Amino acid sequence: MDEPIQVLAGTGGVALGEARTNHDGRKAVLLHRDGNPSELIALAETMGIEILDVQYQKGSEDPRSYFGKGRLQDVADEISSAVEGHPWHGVDLVIIHSNASPRQLVNVHESVQVEVWDRVRLLLSLFISHAGSVEARTQVRIAQLLADRSVLRELVNQQTTGERAGFGGAGQQGIRGVLETVSRELTQLRRKQRKHALARSERRRQRTRGGARTVGLAGYTNAGKSSLFLALSGKQVLVEDKLFSTLETTVGRMEMSPRILLADTIGFIDELPSDLLDAFHATLDESLQCDLLLLVVDSSDEPAEFKRKLSTTRREVLERGDESGMNIKVVLTKSDLGGNIESAIKTVNSMGMTNPLVVSSHDGQGMDELRESIMYSLYGPKTTLVVSKGDDDERSAEAYVSQIYDLGIVTEKNGLELTLWCGKAEMMKLISKSNGRISIK
Repeated sequence: MDEPIQVLAGTGGVALGEARTNHDGRKAVLLHRDGNPSELIALAETMGIEILDVQYQKGSEDPRSYFGKGRLQDVADEISSAVEGHPWHGVDLVIIHSNASPRQLVNVHESVQVEVWDRVRLLLSLFISHAGSVEARTQVRIAQLLADRSVLRELVNQQTTGERAGFGGAGQQGIRGVLETVSRELTQLRRKQRKHALARSERRRQRTRGGARTVGLAGYTNAGKSSLFLALSGKQVLVEDKLFSTLETTVGRMEMSPRILLADTIGFIDELPSDLLDAFHATLDESLQCDLLLLVVDSSDEPAEFKRKLSTTRREVLERGDESGMNIKVVLTKSDLGGNIESAIKTVNSMGMTNPLVVSSHDGQGMDELRESIMYSLYGPKTTLVVSKGDDDERSAEAYVSQIYDLGIVTEKNGLELTLWCGKAEMMKLISKSNGRISIK
C-alpha cells in the first residue's frame, strides 16, 4: 500500500478528503523574502486568518525550499514546539509570499508538517469562499484543479525517482490514479465552462441586436467597482470592503437609462498567474467586450500604490483586448476618503490616458458628470427631434413620440420637441420611415 497522500497547499483534498472553505480564526506564519507583503496580509485578513509573525530572509529564494534549509528548519522547530503561551501557539498554516513552484510547496510542507499556501493557493481559498453562482464555482474549481495537478505531478516525480512503479506487475501508484481523476474532472468542467461562455455570447448578441449599449467596469480588486455599479444602476450587488468580494459578472441596467447595460466583474491583482486568471476569461470578456470600458482606480491609495494598481489594471486589460479599438475612460473612486487627487490625475496622464473622472459612490460627488460622460461616449451630442402634427387620418403624433422614447434616452420634452441621447443609425432609420413627420431641430 502507498503512503496516504497528504493534502497540500489548500487543495481541497483533490478527492482525498473534505474541502475546508471556512478559514476564519486560523493562525499563520508568513515567509517573506522581497517585495511588500502588506497586500498578502490583507488577503489573509479578508479570510479571517491571523498572521502571527512574518519571517524574513534576505537574498535570492532557494529553488527547492524558498527559505534556506537551515532557516526553514528553524521555522519548523518553532511550529512543532509552540506550546500554550508561545507566540506561535495554534499555527496550522504557513504562507509563502511568492508564487511558489510545486517543488517548493512540497518541500516546505515536508519540513513544517502543516498546510502550506503560496499566493496562488491563498487566492484560490479566497475564491472558493466567495464563489456564489454555478459559473463562478466552475471557474474556481478549474483554477483549483490546475494548481493541484502541478503539486500532484511533483509528488509523483519525487515518489518515483529511481524506481519503476509496479514493474513486472502492471501496477501503478495510487497518486497516478488521483492525477487521472483530476484530468477527467478538468475535461468535464471545461466543457461546462464552454457552455457558459456560449450562453454569455448569445446574450451579448441579443442585447446588441436590441440596440443596447454595454459599459464594462474593470479595475484592481477592492477599487470600488461594485459600489460604483450600485450607484449607477440602483441594482443591489455585494458591496464589501474586502478583496475579491465579486467573482462573477453582474449585469444591470443603468438607472433611468434602459438601453445602457453595466457589467461588474472580478478585480485584477498584481502578479496573478495566467492559469488562474485564464480560468475567469469568460467572466472578464463580459466587461471587456463592451462599447465603453471604465477603468476604476482607488484614488485614496498612496501615490506609489496607486501607480502600481493602475499599471496592473491597464496591463491586464490590454493583454485581453485591442487598446486601439477600445473606448476607455479612467474613473477615480473614493474621492471622499481624501486621497491625493492631483497626483493621481498626473499619474493617469503620464500613462497616455485622458483626464480621469473623479467620483465618490458614497456621497455622490461627480456622479452626474460621470453619467453625462458615459452618454456622450456612447451616443455623441444630444439630439433634438421635432414631431409634426399630421392630418386627422394620419398616424398620431403621440405614436411617433412613443417610438422616440423607445429609440433612446429622452432628457427633455417640450410639447412635440424631444431632446435625447440616441444612436445615430437608429435615429436616421426612424426619421426615414416617418414620412417627414420627424425632423432634427
